[in-house]
Amino acid sequence: MTKTDFLVNTKAASLDSLRQRLAVAGIKLYIIKKRVKNINFRLKPYCLSISVPLSINTTQMVEAIARRVPWALDNHIKVLEQYQRKQRFDSESASADSATWLWGKPQTLSLNPDEKVAYYRQQLSDVLPALFDKWQPIVGTTANEVRIKKMHTRWGSCNTRARRIWLSVYLPAYPIECSEYVIVHELCHLHHANHSRAFWQTVATAMPDYQQWHDRLAGKSGHLD
Repeated sequence: MTKTDFLVNTKAASLDSLRQRLAVAGIKLYIIKKRVKNINFRLKPYCLSISVPLSINTTQMVEAIARRVPWALDNHIKVLEQYQRKQRFDSESASADSATWLWGKPQTLSLNPDEKVAYYRQQLSDVLPALFDKWQPIVGTTANEVRIKKMHTRWGSCNTRARRIWLSVYLPAYPIECSEYVIVHELCHLHHANHSRAFWQTVATAMPDYQQWHDRLAGKSGHLD
């Protein structure tokens, strides 16, 4: 049965047939009736979870689910990839807690937390002049000031009025391309103060492969302003 045939025959679908279609892709269907106004779908690894209003009848529920099954099948691989990437990042983070990493590689150093911060601060300070000299002409803007800060919830931030960029002291634990991406990201805020489509287009123009470094940091606790 093609996707088109499946959509045309949604009214004829049964709950069992929907479960079987999802099961072929390793997806279990969970349905919970709750005090909600609309049917809510949540696709997770190996699971399609659905919350339905208490007042909905079985026919309406089955038809709504049938319309979303092709979407679940199409997107499940992407959900799995994101989940596996997060698991890998979490594993790396756990290792990083007990080891010292530099530019994405483990080092034979035994440092306590304060020593590690000082080490990372020095490593980042050493490379920042060259990195800003590289990326400012590409992005087409310059920062008036760059500072390093011990930040646990942000990889970087930008004060657009002062044209001041802050970078997390923990960036040197990851591949240097991650630091370059954060620099590009914050420099682009000097063109666009928000995260609009125009902002992301500016990032992509300056650094076409930014997505992989964005994703590398996205699995961690920090974010970008």
